[in-house]
Amino acid sequence: MGVQCENLERNTQRCNCTSPCDKKGNCCDCIHYHLSRKELPACCFPDYIEKTYDRSFKKFIEVWS
Repeated sequence: MGVQCENLERNTQRCNCTSPCDKKGNCCDCIHYHLSRKELPACCFPDYIEKTYDRSFKKFIEVWS
């Protein structure tokens, strides 16, 4: 079972995003926001990549290929 959007406290503890953001822990809003920008949220990347703030699909494929 996936992470539920209404469980903000648990989601915030699991979130590896290092940028200040009002969507932290609200996975539904976070995913919607990033997909609208043609990118993926921090949780799709290892920590060392997340810190670069490159959330592109290209970077995702590069990292996970």
